[in-house]
Amino acid sequence: MLRGGTTALRSASRSVALGWLFSRPPRPSAIVWVPALVVAAAVLLPPIYLVVRAASEGLGTTDALFRWRILEILGRTLLLVVAVTIGSAILAVPLAWLTVRTDLPFRKTWAVLIALPLVIPSYVGGFIVVLVLGPRGMLQGLLESLFGVERLPDISGFPGAMLALTLLSYPYVLLTVRAGLLRMDPALEESSRGLGRNAWSTFFNVIIRQLRPALAAGGLLVALYTLSDFGAVSLLRYETFTSAIFVEYGGLNRTLGAAMSLVLVALALSMVVGESFSRGSARYYTTGAGATRPTAVVKLGRWRWPSLAFCGIVVAVSLLVPMSILTYWVYRGVSAGEPLLFQWAAARNSLVVSGLAALATVAAALPVAVLSVRYPGFFSTALERVTYIGFALPGISIALGLVFFGVNYAPPIYQTTGMLIFAYALLYLSPAVGATRTSLLQVSPRMEEAARGLGRAPLQVFTSVTLPLVLPGVLSGAALVFLLTMKELPATLILSPIGFTTLATSIWAAASEAFFARAAAPALLLILVSSIPLAFLMLRERR
Repeated sequence: MLRGGTTALRSASRSVALGWLFSRPPRPSAIVWVPALVVAAAVLLPPIYLVVRAASEGLGTTDALFRWRILEILGRTLLLVVAVTIGSAILAVPLAWLTVRTDLPFRKTWAVLIALPLVIPSYVGGFIVVLVLGPRGMLQGLLESLFGVERLPDISGFPGAMLALTLLSYPYVLLTVRAGLLRMDPALEESSRGLGRNAWSTFFNVIIRQLRPALAAGGLLVALYTLSDFGAVSLLRYETFTSAIFVEYGGLNRTLGAAMSLVLVALALSMVVGESFSRGSARYYTTGAGATRPTAVVKLGRWRWPSLAFCGIVVAVSLLVPMSILTYWVYRGVSAGEPLLFQWAAARNSLVVSGLAALATVAAALPVAVLSVRYPGFFSTALERVTYIGFALPGISIALGLVFFGVNYAPPIYQTTGMLIFAYALLYLSPAVGATRTSLLQVSPRMEEAARGLGRAPLQVFTSVTLPLVLPGVLSGAALVFLLTMKELPATLILSPIGFTTLATSIWAAASEAFFARAAAPALLLILVSSIPLAFLMLRERR
């Protein structure tokens, strides 16, 4: 009888285990899917405007899209997107590894410095590339005095655009990979080493595979940022879809501009689909309790000095050179009698709206990320992919869509700070979703199931279990949104209240009139103001 009872008990345990493994995930509660649905509907407002505008001229707009010139611009855009994404990953992965897992000297300081290029506007980066590496630029002047070089090859076009955008956008991959490394269970690496794999084999076969969601999310952000950039490509004379859209809007041909913006939406969605395939269906959390101890620090040994040199070169090229050039222009302006005016009111406005936009955006990203990871399916996947549309569209397309919406359906909020923050949230929702989703993928759902089994409500489970575990990803997403908002320009120019200025608009107003010395001071202030909250977030990241 005892033997039969034991057999029955084993059979029951096996049935429970199989039921847990193969049962469908529970249906999401209303506190998850309702906010996610509202967020997705808000993101679709600008594309709806673009459809209405593009359809206003019927088949004539479609014929214009299939001209050879448009297809050529499309090919050039895709070439730049692929090159910048690969270049950013090559820079970001070793930098993230060095500043998280090794005994690199001053690694917390390096962690802040290598992320700071994210705050430099693309039009400033493009201008500095031309100024330093142009045929008659500062480098040519130095080489002429030393070696008699009279002219350098023209940096304009694809080489200059790729260089500028890679140096400005690799922090997207860096921040998501750092969040993934901080959440990774060290027992996985220890098991690999215990099975006889060396450090390099463990890195490529265990760590890189575990970082696949982080790499995919960061790479997607780089691709979408490159797709929507206008400043660097216009200054370096490399025609992309976004620069062509600005030309069409500037020529008051808003119908063709709207149709081309819809092509960008299609490209963005195809990139999101490709990123979802790259994630695969693998699990990125442990089935057991996992390791609660910190990961062992890797000793660099003889690689310490090459690692320091690598970090120093990246920081020098992407951050110190631009800041030195801006400082030179400030000095040149003061020497010529230009008053040194720091835009303190503009800095305060930038800080306030950027902070509010970061809070609003991560709050909107949380239900979308939870729905996508914990309740996979067609509905949740579609909602998540929709959130990436705003990041791929030029800011002018988002802004004009909201102008149409505000004037016709919501006049009380038109040209208010609330409308401006709403635009920022639509533009930069995808970085927050990507960073949060990456962290959530590494949290075992059994922890949440255990909390629900103890009688906690879904909202209590989220606030007491899920949110603390995904906090590194949430902070990374908030940092990304904050820094992107600080330098955003087109939507700010169109949607900001009358008399409301930010550091970005101050820089643009001076640079557009060729007052580079006057533009350099707010540009330096923008970098300084942005570095303070970024340093705080990076230094508290491990907690």
